[in-house]
Amino acid sequence: MTILYLHGLESKLSTAKKAVLEQYGTVLAPDLDYHHNPDAVQQVYETYKGQPIDYVMGSSMGGFAAFHLCRAFDKPVLLFNPALVKRSVPQNIPTFKTPTSGFGQVVLGGNDTVVDPADTLRFLVDQLKAGFDYHLHLRAEMGHRTPLDVFEEEVGLFLTRKY
Repeated sequence: MTILYLHGLESKLSTAKKAVLEQYGTVLAPDLDYHHNPDAVQQVYETYKGQPIDYVMGSSMGGFAAFHLCRAFDKPVLLFNPALVKRSVPQNIPTFKTPTSGFGQVVLGGNDTVVDPADTLRFLVDQLKAGFDYHLHLRAEMGHRTPLDVFEEEVGLFLTRKY
C-alpha cells in the first residue's frame, strides 16, 4: 500500500507520525514550498501521477492539496484541519476531472484557531451534495496541531475501513 502524505504550511511530517503511517505501507511525503510555489498541487500531481497511490492524506495546507489530489487520483482521502476555504498563501487550484463519488475522512479540531472548523463544515456540505461520502470526526479538545495519539487513532480508523 502507498500513502501520499502532504504536510502543512509551516510543518513537515514528523518522524513519529511517519512511523505510524509506515506501519501500513510505503509513505510518500514530498517537501513542499507553498510560499514560493503557487502551483504546488499541480506539481505533486505531475510528480506522482504514474505511481500506484492508494490513499491521500494531508494536514492544514496539505489537507487543501490532498482534497484536490484525491480527486485527481480518484483515491480515498484523510484530512486533518484542512485549509479548504481560506489560505494565508495563494495556491492555484488545478482543474482535475471530478469523480462522481469518493470517500473522505475529515478530522476537525474544535479549538483550531488557524483553520476555522465552521468554514470547513460549510464547505463539506456542498461536497456531500456532489456525491462525496465524508466521515466527520469532530475533536472538541483538539487545536490546529494533531497530537500523535489522535493521529494514530484516526489513521487506524481510516486505513482499516473497507472501500
